[in-house]
Amino acid sequence: MSNLEIILAIILLISIGLNVGLVYYARVAIIRLLSISEEMHDFKMMVDALATHLESVYELEMFYGDETLGGLMEHAKSFNEQLETFEYIYGLIEEDAEEEIDTDEEEPS
Repeated sequence: MSNLEIILAIILLISIGLNVGLVYYARVAIIRLLSISEEMHDFKMMVDALATHLESVYELEMFYGDETLGGLMEHAKSFNEQLETFEYIYGLIEEDAEEEIDTDEEEPS
């Protein structure tokens, strides 16, 4: 083997090693992103449930017009609107869940 062949073999091995490392890193990063997306989706669902519950309590006769509950309800709605800015994150998991539901409905039992 000539020096050129040895150098090219070493460069090839380094390139293969770097590519394998890059694929592994990308896989780990995607798994983390999906995990964060799932947690954000769960968090959004909890805030939605809280806002709905506060609204139902606020509409009860004994609490109707209570300024503290009204402020708390407005705060929950505002917080929920702020969470909408992260829709691109938790939207990843919603799209995946919708695809799974569609796939399950199409498959005969």
